Amino acid sequence: MDFNAFFETKLEGLHKEGRYRVFAEIERRAGSFPHATRHTENGKRDVTVWCSNDYLGMGQHPSVIAAMHEALDKCGAGAGGTRNISGTNRYHVLLERELADLHGKEAALLFTSGYVSNWATLGTLGANIAGCVIFSDESNHASMIEGIRHSKAEKRIWKHNNPKDLDRILSEYGTERPKIVAFESVYSMDGDVAPIAEILAVAEKHGAMTYLDEVHAVGLYGPHGGGIAEQEGLMNRVTIIEGTLGKAFGVMGGYITGSAAVCDFIRSFASGFIFSTALPPAVAAGALASIRHLKNSNVERARHQDRVEKVRAHLTEIGIPYMPNSTHIVPVMVQDPVKCKWISDVLLDRHGVYLQPINYPTVPRKTERLRITPSPLHSDTDIDHLARSLSELWSQCALARQVA
Repeated sequence: MDFNAFFETKLEGLHKEGRYRVFAEIERRAGSFPHATRHTENGKRDVTVWCSNDYLGMGQHPSVIAAMHEALDKCGAGAGGTRNISGTNRYHVLLERELADLHGKEAALLFTSGYVSNWATLGTLGANIAGCVIFSDESNHASMIEGIRHSKAEKRIWKHNNPKDLDRILSEYGTERPKIVAFESVYSMDGDVAPIAEILAVAEKHGAMTYLDEVHAVGLYGPHGGGIAEQEGLMNRVTIIEGTLGKAFGVMGGYITGSAAVCDFIRSFASGFIFSTALPPAVAAGALASIRHLKNSNVERARHQDRVEKVRAHLTEIGIPYMPNSTHIVPVMVQDPVKCKWISDVLLDRHGVYLQPINYPTVPRKTERLRITPSPLHSDTDIDHLARSLSELWSQCALARQVA
């Protein structure tokens, strides 16, 4: 078999469908976010980033950078090993305590990413709890799906954000079957929010454990940044709350929080934790500083929501269709993969606006979109430029406008 010919044919198919992924080489400039430098074969130019998951700009915050410098000078670059073999640093311990406190739980456990924390935790639970059935929202993230698949536990899919459908499926199983209900609080592609209280009520009715992914909500919602569950006063009813350090907290890593027993169980049985080198101490220190800051400051969250509303108002004014939701995510609906990619390319090349196209398989076909994520640091001028640029290209593509 000519393996290279096979690879090239498959890649050519992605090009023809307009969903071949191209990396934009971006150099973030400390203190200038969301403005950055783009590197190309033809040189460098300034761009404004509109698709970052550094939702609050905390990756540029002085207290975070200072904490990372201090830890780097004190501890050096790497952790030096897995958590079990020489890799547990003081910063890891302090960060886990801070995360447990953030979510009102007994304990927390760090992972190298949010993907790994979902994959390792759900995979370990499903594989080790005899007869376990995992009930997964149909829109759950790939990391949750992969973890459930890896566990080889029985899996049932329930309709997105539909507690009645969840109740119907759970009712098919007796009280003796161990059950886990896995879902997210904020779904990143549509920006919609789960009816957490209703889902918890259904899960409690059937004696199910609950696993809540708050990746796109931690830092952003709740009086201390604990997420939607904190905002709604529901953290104590969730068995395991999972989150990330790589989005609103501005650094990298993932984690789970829950009872001391469940965190110790995952620590002791999850291969994705046991055999992974620990996060660098400087990363843990930066995350610790970010969480502590956002626990006590609502300035960033308030400004963030103000920017989101201003972007929505501009899009409404010029008739650019976007998916309505109550969160910080603004999905502009193009619904054509080729046009979506073209608009993204031209925005970047001609207008200095970086908006990544979101195509299949991340979203279903015919729902292709440009996912705008405003930050507290985007100015009125940035927003005006984004709106004007989008409006111009929308007309060039002969895409329909949305009448207010």
